[in-house]
Amino acid sequence: MRTTHLTRDAAWTLLTRYNRDTFHLHHAETVERTMRHFARELGFADEEDYWGIVGLLHDIDFEQWPSEHCIKSQTLLREHGVEESVNRAVASHGWGICTDIAPEHPMEKILYATDELTGLLGAVVLMYPSKSARDLNLKSVKKKYKDKRFAAGCSRDVIQRGADLLGWPLDDLLSRTIAAYQSFAP
Repeated sequence: MRTTHLTRDAAWTLLTRYNRDTFHLHHAETVERTMRHFARELGFADEEDYWGIVGLLHDIDFEQWPSEHCIKSQTLLREHGVEESVNRAVASHGWGICTDIAPEHPMEKILYATDELTGLLGAVVLMYPSKSARDLNLKSVKKKYKDKRFAAGCSRDVIQRGADLLGWPLDDLLSRTIAAYQSFAP
């Protein structure tokens, strides 16, 4: 079982030491909740806090050091005494983009696969008149996914590689992440 000595409150304090932008903080919480959902769904409920903290901290360096993303995070987390397993997991979500640390553990693969996808889902929700995640459905998400101009900052290549890493068809990754998103979104 993977655990961390870091509490959620301590992780939040660490995150907000380096991040102030509401968008980044909201994204961190979205990924945290997505990771917690998948921990439970995939049989890692005893590691839910660990998965959530990795999700919360995954972009700790992005706001201040975007050109050193997933590199600077390793230094920051070590300076604050965060376990190497958390550090490695955070860095692995930049695999093939800004690090050569490949996701290996199922948690790392979920983080890699869903980080960009949660951003895309958030953008789709904003297109709905209701602005409600309850209205998300596979058909509308796939339509927006195929439109490369829509939420252009959300890499479809990374999302597809994430599905491949997990051994899931893209539709499964989309559907399961929609369900995760709907489980906590207002």
